[in-house]
Amino acid sequence: MLFILEAVALGMILRFGRLHKWVNTGIAIAFLVAAVALGLVFPMYLPLNVWHILIFAYILVASVVSVWSLLQPRDYLNSYLLIFMIVAAIVGVFVSNPECNLEAFAGFTVNNQYLFPILFVTIACGAVSGFHSLVSSGTASKQIKNERAMLPVSYGAMLMESMLAVLSLIAVSSFASGEAAAQGLTTPAQVFAGAIANFLQVLGLPYSLVFTLVNLSVSAFALTSLDSVARVGRLSFQEFWTEDTQKSPSLFRKVMTNSVFATVLTLVLAYLLTKVGYSEIWPLFGSANQLLSVLALVACAVFLKRTKRKGFMLWGPMFFMMAVTFTALSMTIFNLSTALVTTGLSLGNTMQLVFAVLLLVLGVLVDIQGVQKLFGKEPQQAAI
Repeated sequence: MLFILEAVALGMILRFGRLHKWVNTGIAIAFLVAAVALGLVFPMYLPLNVWHILIFAYILVASVVSVWSLLQPRDYLNSYLLIFMIVAAIVGVFVSNPECNLEAFAGFTVNNQYLFPILFVTIACGAVSGFHSLVSSGTASKQIKNERAMLPVSYGAMLMESMLAVLSLIAVSSFASGEAAAQGLTTPAQVFAGAIANFLQVLGLPYSLVFTLVNLSVSAFALTSLDSVARVGRLSFQEFWTEDTQKSPSLFRKVMTNSVFATVLTLVLAYLLTKVGYSEIWPLFGSANQLLSVLALVACAVFLKRTKRKGFMLWGPMFFMMAVTFTALSMTIFNLSTALVTTGLSLGNTMQLVFAVLLLVLGVLVDIQGVQKLFGKEPQQAAI
C-alpha cells in the first residue's frame, strides 16, 4: 500500500520537480527503504476478499489516469526492487551452492497435465510472450525517448526474464519434497522468497528481512502486470467500439468508449475469475498469453512481407506456437466440458469455458486470415 502511494508522490516529483536524475534516484530508493521499514513494523493483515477489492480499486484508478502519474513512477520504483531481487538471488545461489532436491522427471504426464503443451504455456515470458507485445505497444512506447533503445530494453528484458526463470528453478529445487509446505510456504511467491532468504542466511542476513523484500518485489511485479494488462484491455475495448468517421458518435458508443466504463466492465469479468483460483486458471491464462504472441508473430510476418522485407525467421516460432496454443485451449475446453456434464461448473469455471471457446474460435479465424495474407499472392496494383 505504501509502495502505491509512494509511486504517486514520485510521479508528481518527476513531473513537476524537474530534479537531477540522481536526485530522483535517491528519492526513489529512500521511498523504498521507508516502505519496507514501516511495513516490517506495521504489517497489514486483511481477509483475501478485502485484498481483492483493494487491488481491483487500484487497478481501476491506474488504468484510467495518465501514465506519468502512476504507471511510470511505479515501474521506476519497481525496477530497483527487481534489480535487488535478481542480484540477491544470484548472490544467494553462489554463496549457498544449494543442492537440487526435485524428483527426477519420469514421464510425459505430471500432475495430470501433459508436458506438451502445458510446459510451453507455463514458462513463457523469457521465450515468447504476447502480453509483452501488447504492453510494449501500449505503454513502453510512451516511455522510451528513442526507437534505438527498444532493442536493449525489450530483448534485454527477455534475457533477464530467462535468467530469472533459471533462478526460480534453482530456488524451487532447493526444497526437498514437502519441505516448503512444512515451513508454511504455500504460494509460488512464498516458495521463491523463502528459498532466497534461506540462501542469504549464509551471509548472516535476517530471514524475515530478505523474505519480506523478495515478497514485496514479486507483489510489486504482479501489480505492474495487472494494471498494464487492464489498461491494454480497456484501450482494446474502446477501440472496438470506435468509429473512424467524423460524425458524432451515438450515446451507446459514447458509453462503450468511456474509459471508466470500459475499465469497470473489464475488471468485473476479471474479478469473477479470481474466485476460481490461480492454479485452476493458469492453463487458460498461459494459453491466452501465448495466443497473443501467435497473433503478434503473424502480424509482424505479414508486415515484413508487405514492406518487401524477409520474415521467414518468424514462420517456425509462429507455427509452433499455433500448435501449442490451439492444443492447450482444446484441452482446456475438453476438461471443462467433461466437468460440466459430470459434476457441473461454478460461475468462474463456466466463464473459463466460454472464454476458452471464444479464444480458440477467434484465434483460428485471425490466424487463417493472417496465413492467407502471408502466403497468398500480392494484389496487382492498377497502372496509372
